[in-house]
Amino acid sequence: MLGCECFWWKSVPESYPSEPESFSLPAPLPQWPQGGGFASGRISLGRIEVLKITKFERVWSFTSSHGKSQGFIFYRPLEIPDGFFCLGYYCQSNEQPLRGHVLVARETSSEPEADCFHGSMSESPALKKPINYSLIWSADSPHDGCGYFWLPNPPVGYKAMGIVVTSQPDEPEVEEVRCVRADLTEICETCDLLLSMNSKFSRNSFKVWNTQPCRRGMLSRAVSVGTFFCSTYSNSDHEADIACLKNLDSTLHAMPNIDQIHALINHYGPTVYFHPDEIYLPSSVQWFFKNGALLYTKGSKKGEAIEYQGSNLPSGGTNDGAFWIDLPTIDDARNVLKKGNIESAKLYVHVKPALGGTFTDIAMWVFCPFNGPGILQVGLVNIEMNKIGEHVGDWEHFTLRVSNFTGELWSVFFSQHSGGEWVNAFNLEFIDGNKPIVYSSRHGHASFPHPGTYLQGPSKLGIGARNEAAKSKLSVDSSIKYQIVAAEYLGSGAITEPCWLQYMREWGPTIVYDSRSEIDKLIDMLPVFVRFSVENLFELFPSELYGEEGPIGPKGKANWVGDEIC
Repeated sequence: MLGCECFWWKSVPESYPSEPESFSLPAPLPQWPQGGGFASGRISLGRIEVLKITKFERVWSFTSSHGKSQGFIFYRPLEIPDGFFCLGYYCQSNEQPLRGHVLVARETSSEPEADCFHGSMSESPALKKPINYSLIWSADSPHDGCGYFWLPNPPVGYKAMGIVVTSQPDEPEVEEVRCVRADLTEICETCDLLLSMNSKFSRNSFKVWNTQPCRRGMLSRAVSVGTFFCSTYSNSDHEADIACLKNLDSTLHAMPNIDQIHALINHYGPTVYFHPDEIYLPSSVQWFFKNGALLYTKGSKKGEAIEYQGSNLPSGGTNDGAFWIDLPTIDDARNVLKKGNIESAKLYVHVKPALGGTFTDIAMWVFCPFNGPGILQVGLVNIEMNKIGEHVGDWEHFTLRVSNFTGELWSVFFSQHSGGEWVNAFNLEFIDGNKPIVYSSRHGHASFPHPGTYLQGPSKLGIGARNEAAKSKLSVDSSIKYQIVAAEYLGSGAITEPCWLQYMREWGPTIVYDSRSEIDKLIDMLPVFVRFSVENLFELFPSELYGEEGPIGPKGKANWVGDEIC
């Protein structure tokens, strides 16, 4: 037993968490083109088949003593089809719509080739009942009664997938959930601390987290179950005592085919709005090359014109500083390229598996020939940072994550300089049906889900790099203006990758100006009492902000193969 305590919480608001309303996208989903297993409702992972459950019943809830309405609700999945089994329960805040899901599983009749090497292990059932349960924690609420949190104890060679919650002290029936054979699972880790409750009866607080696979990205086969994990451990940075699933189906049959990809982009492609005062607009890569971009080679002072499709760019290799791209040397031609050409602009699309092929990530890259100078906000004062922030060749992106069970848009990742954020679909702005809106910040082109001013840096001090986002007539509709440049899972030859995508060096010169000198000039202009904070702030900015090096292209970024920042 990991530990148990039952007590009444003090200072609990009079009302307990209300039941969140269910969320649905603004418009109905279309009839997707037929073919394969995409949007079929069920996904085979090899030895087991899974489907997602979105119908739940409340088991127990907790209201924070620090807020009048914020609370967390623990749910039991409902309407599980015959032959499928629950793997664990679900938890979420009552402040967001009910839109989560958990996977339920059943064993299939055939064993995939990948399992043939596991010997006698592959002959064991894929799913088994737990031996019994360990009570992790319990608590009594004046409004919801007692809640009991149980960890399934799996048989030898099996892993638990989630926690079971009851409102009675009796140990749950072993029929309630199934454990999964260990070779059909992957390691799971905690993320997104949902709830932390302290007790005067215990040194350790009770914590509840969401979970995610430890290994994520295009090449990972780990599948998130959607369950939560909880414990009384004092250290929150650890692997969970539950696991996630593994997709052993090498065909990834639930991923969309090429017709389905186009249908998804046509249906969900966001409209990207640029700030009304933006002067450094996007363009197509071809327009950039055709209008004078030059390729420089280390040791040579003269740049070489780049062929329209980029066929004379060096391909492959690493970012070794041997080559870089720059603007023309003639001022008029440089200024033309700096301003971009929004009429030619398009989104460059990379389609890849996510979470073991149960989701599809549609990464949409936008190219701007030039990144303008930044604005420093110090309290109520905004300071134009002259050259600081300028660099040639700016690549930014956002990523749509689509459920392969239904084809439903699940969330969008907004890239913001060296970071970014995942935003659930219920927190997005939509236009023309189910198309999200993406706001591109002035000069820096970072992506945001809503208009406004965003500070990069210690915003609590009112000091940071200012990102301004607003709607204007300057926009690009990615549902129409796009080019699919890569979808590796479709196989060789399915998508012809453009020559410029293989260019792994810098899209801008390594040294644009003496950034340290520019920073010192700026700091000298500020009041003494904020100088220390500002100096520390500059250390947090990515090197590209100072113009010290040009950015690399999409295929050189870590998130081309890996997952987005969580």
